[in-house]
Amino acid sequence: MLRNRAIQAALVATVALSASLGSTAIAFAADPPAATSSVIDNTDQRALGLTGVLNARDAGGYRTTDGHTVRTGLVFRTGDLSKATDADLAKLTGDNVVSVHDLRTGYEQTLLGVDKVPAGATEHHDDVIGQAPPQVMASTLSAGTDLYRAFITAPGANEAFANVIKDIAYNPGGVLFHCTAGKDRTGWTSAVLLTILGVDKDTVYYDYLLSNYYRGAKDGDMMNGVTASALDAAFDQVNQTYGSFDNYVHDGLKLTDGDIAALKTKMLA
Repeated sequence: MLRNRAIQAALVATVALSASLGSTAIAFAADPPAATSSVIDNTDQRALGLTGVLNARDAGGYRTTDGHTVRTGLVFRTGDLSKATDADLAKLTGDNVVSVHDLRTGYEQTLLGVDKVPAGATEHHDDVIGQAPPQVMASTLSAGTDLYRAFITAPGANEAFANVIKDIAYNPGGVLFHCTAGKDRTGWTSAVLLTILGVDKDTVYYDYLLSNYYRGAKDGDMMNGVTASALDAAFDQVNQTYGSFDNYVHDGLKLTDGDIAALKTKMLA
C-alpha cells in the first residue's frame, strides 16, 4: 500500500511538472480547430485573457441541437490557479466567479501550490484520479486512453464530476472548474456538461480540441495537448460501463431529472 502511494505520488509529480513547465498563459497554436455551425463565440471572445492561468476560457457560447444557446458568463474552465495574478483574480471577481472546483490530486496541490481564488469564492477539492491504480497514474504522463477510461471507472471520479455539474445547476453565481493543464479532467467535465445540455458531438469535440490552440500544443504532443482518440476512449467507456450516456448521467453521476432540468434552466437561453 505504501509502495503504491509512493509510485502514485512520483507519477503525479512528474505529470504536474511537465504540464506546467515551459508553458505560458497565452500560447496559441497556429490555428484552432475548424468551427462547427454550432459555435457562436470565437476563440478571442471566449478567452478570459488571464496572464497567470493557462487555457482559461468561457465554457458556453454554443448552440444546442434543439436551437437553444449555452449561456456565457456563467461557467469557466481553466488550468490551475496557483499562479493567478492579482489582475487575474480581479477579472474573475468581475466575472462573478463565486465557486472554484479543483479537480487535481492532493499531490498536485502540494507540488504546484494551492489555488489562488477570487475574493469571497468558495473552494472545492474534487479529486478525480487520486484513488486510481498506479498504472492509470502512469498514463497521465501521456494523457493516454487509460486515463480517460479512468474518468468513468476510478473510485471517486463520478462523485468529483457530479459535484461540479450540480454546483453549476444550483449555484446562482459563476462556477469555475480546473485541473493542472485545463485539458484532460477539465476537458471531460466540459464534454459531459455540453453533452447533457444538448450540444452536438462534433461541437463537443471542437471545444475539447481547443486546448491545443490555447496551450500552443503541436499535433501529437500529448504532454501539452489533447487528441480526439482520448475523448473517444472516455465515451466508449461510458457505453461499456453504463450502456449509454444517459445511463452514465443518471446511474454513474447520480444526477436526477430535477438536477438536469435545473442545469438546463440556468445554462440555456
